[in-house]
Amino acid sequence: MSLLLGPMCQHIPGKKGLTDHSDVKRLMPAKEVYIPLFAGNNTQIELLVSEGDHVFIGTRLANTKSAFPVPLYSSVSGTVKGVTKRPHNSLKPQQHLVIELDEQQEAIQAFPPMDWHNASHDELVEFVKESGIIGQGGAGFPTYVKYQKVENINTLVINAVECEPYITADYKCVMDYPEQFVHGVRILQKMAEVDTVLIGVKKTHPDLINTIREEINREHAAGIEVREVPDVYPMGGERTLIRTLLKREYKRLPGECGVIVNNANTAILVARAFEMGQAQAKKYVTFSGEGLKYPTNVLVPVGMSVAEILEQIGGFVEKQESLKLIAGGPMMGKTMVSDQIVIDRAMNAITVLKNHDEEEMTCMRCGNCTQHCPIGLQPVRIANAVKMNDAEEMEKRGAMQCIECGLCTYVCPSHIQVTENVRKAKRTLMMKARKK
Repeated sequence: MSLLLGPMCQHIPGKKGLTDHSDVKRLMPAKEVYIPLFAGNNTQIELLVSEGDHVFIGTRLANTKSAFPVPLYSSVSGTVKGVTKRPHNSLKPQQHLVIELDEQQEAIQAFPPMDWHNASHDELVEFVKESGIIGQGGAGFPTYVKYQKVENINTLVINAVECEPYITADYKCVMDYPEQFVHGVRILQKMAEVDTVLIGVKKTHPDLINTIREEINREHAAGIEVREVPDVYPMGGERTLIRTLLKREYKRLPGECGVIVNNANTAILVARAFEMGQAQAKKYVTFSGEGLKYPTNVLVPVGMSVAEILEQIGGFVEKQESLKLIAGGPMMGKTMVSDQIVIDRAMNAITVLKNHDEEEMTCMRCGNCTQHCPIGLQPVRIANAVKMNDAEEMEKRGAMQCIECGLCTYVCPSHIQVTENVRKAKRTLMMKARKK
């Protein structure tokens, strides 16, 4: 960590106005969905259905076989057509289960609902595990894992900040379902066994703040409080949000300082699982950016093709030679080489921008990247270690702690792709670890 810490954040134009007050478009595929059979590195999938099987919305399709297993459920009803390899937002082709839609789109209860008021801690955690809920903030980490050991936890933080430019999917989802949101927060509060819950919302969204506060008061939800946070990036990062709300620091995981953090949309999925026996089938996703004719939020089944969604909402702007399609937001998202990727369970945005690549210049040693790093790293030193292929120096400078927020690249006056250099360092260290 750098000894001379700077602001560790930066105001960035949000571009939220492109989508935050337009109606959500509810779309369906014309023929098929492609459910990604992928849940992180080194994960095996146990398929529970075969080609020709009929499935409903809520049918259990597969189990992941990893250190933190979670099941996969169907987002549509129809016929299983087999498995195919397709482009994926992991930047590597992955296996996808193909389901051909039927006309009925009939849903079943994926699992029996649970009376969470009277359930034990272990019962609550096991239920969330079997419901297949993963974090909705983008990383897709299984939700139940955070709650397995709560002895040292004293605060639950609900992240409703949505700090990435362009993205408004969480905002729209909570505004549409405030009752389910607060119900989900209460369930997570019980799972965490805490009295204090802080919901972080940007002060620039007073309508969302008021909506949540009104629902908390209506529910008489004790211990749950909305906290306004500054409109800076990356306020939605766990470390920055905890630092702002609680003035606490930690080395690796929030649990080290007594905190669990969950995304706002995750809370809604928790409420639907417990109260309706409903697995995740659809996803709010922001399609935005100056490269689209009609930026909007969509509600689509998991597994719907991005290309098909783009076609249904009006497509790209005309007379533009070069566009950049990003899975996620412009800061932390990954640039895709194909629009044949599909919406997965954790994806919250597709951003399409006009491609304005600026020529990279020599590093000015200005220190902007170090001053703005929310982790307190020295990205330029990590980048130098990458050039020298010095893995020991990469590790010494804390490359693996980088959250890839993209702020170092954003503030660099020399237009250096600093974040990408740190990503290379992380890949080098991970490969080194695998060889041991």
